[in-house]
Amino acid sequence: MFKEFRNFAMSGNVVDLAIGVIIGAAFGAIVSSLVNDIIMPIIGFASGGMDFSSFVYTLAPARLGPDGAEIAAVTINYGKFINYVLTFVIIAFALFSVVKGMNQMRKAETAAPDAPPELSGEEKLLTEIRDLIRAKM
Repeated sequence: MFKEFRNFAMSGNVVDLAIGVIIGAAFGAIVSSLVNDIIMPIIGFASGGMDFSSFVYTLAPARLGPDGAEIAAVTINYGKFINYVLTFVIIAFALFSVVKGMNQMRKAETAAPDAPPELSGEEKLLTEIRDLIRAKM
């Protein structure tokens, strides 16, 4: 059983998948940083200094419980949701671009070869003469 598992784990598909997951996680972190640290501050600055990640809708404010402990406010964090949606859109567009590029490369590989260039008048005449000579032999 251990030998079968080792063969499975070392097969090309599993290793390729593991590499893809690791690179995908790193790419996700880069895009999250791009959105949170570069794009959203620019959008916030352009819109008058708004910080989208702090946009919340408070359902219940923070309060003290019967034992004196603070009970945190109940909020809907729609600003963070906007950041995540923007992150998703950027990742989806990047993946779309990669897949589209791969599809174009595949089409270029499988495309029919170009037709040979059309013969000039002299070449056509010489071809006819050659064919007539071959026919007489």
